[in-house]
Amino acid sequence: MSIPVVDLSKFLSGDADIKSSFVQNLGNAFEEVGFVAVTNHGINEALISDLYKYVQQFFALPASEKKKYEIAGLAGQRGYTSFGKEHAKGSDAPDLKEFFQFGQTVTDGDSVKSEYPDNVVVAEVPLFTPTLLNAYKAFEKSGTALLQAIALYLNLPENYFDNHVHNGNSILRAIHYPPILAEPKSAIRAEQHEDINLITLLVGASAGGLQILTKQNEWVDAISLPEQIVVNVGDMLQRLTNNKLKSTTHRVINPPREMWHTSRFSIPFFLHPKSEMNLACLESCINNSHPKAYADATAGEYLDERLREIGLKK
Repeated sequence: MSIPVVDLSKFLSGDADIKSSFVQNLGNAFEEVGFVAVTNHGINEALISDLYKYVQQFFALPASEKKKYEIAGLAGQRGYTSFGKEHAKGSDAPDLKEFFQFGQTVTDGDSVKSEYPDNVVVAEVPLFTPTLLNAYKAFEKSGTALLQAIALYLNLPENYFDNHVHNGNSILRAIHYPPILAEPKSAIRAEQHEDINLITLLVGASAGGLQILTKQNEWVDAISLPEQIVVNVGDMLQRLTNNKLKSTTHRVINPPREMWHTSRFSIPFFLHPKSEMNLACLESCINNSHPKAYADATAGEYLDERLREIGLKK
């Protein structure tokens, strides 16, 4: 399946008509498919290359060294999470992956800094942490522009999300799906799930396997080109828009048996607001045909609930 493609430079062009067309195309893609591929996204190609290089170096470390960066009490929100710890909501089978998470770095004196644990610095790969920081900031900038377009599509002020996501609780997650050494008992590399956050930005992957569930209830391969990032709607945006923008169900399937000996790497950026953001359904998205579907909750309350459901928090 070809994911709809939009060009972010058109939104930033300064031409009102071109910008308006981008907003409509983006909104339509999210309503009809739930995923979109973005070109001219502003994330430097050399930075992406470095990111994958150092991520692969980290995961190549011995298990005993990686375990040093698995910090108890952080619910996987910073540092390393070892293989088989996370599972999809509603599934008991652990996903076939290990991952490393890097979070917000507050530098402007914002009091929200007290809510965030420090990022975990990896000594064995000196350029790993600074590269994650540079990538985090680049994703955050592109994601904020996409949220501005989404706000206009929802007939909200263009900067509706800006203060909510400035110093927000976003996460850059580096994922390693190791070689499959034996017949999996039940799990595929990542069971079907929806993302928790507002939107997810995914830059490439070292192999295929990503599939999305269409409105016709069919699994299709989600294929994008190397110069594109894939962006999808998360549960927080679904709640806020009372299902106008749907959080798309997706999964990562195992490769063909002859490729079981290979690894897969993937680096999504989960764009979260600050925990205080109110996710109550927008009044403009509620009507007789679409009654309010969700109880009011803040982003922090909802995140806490979901982390418990997927096994990262007790």
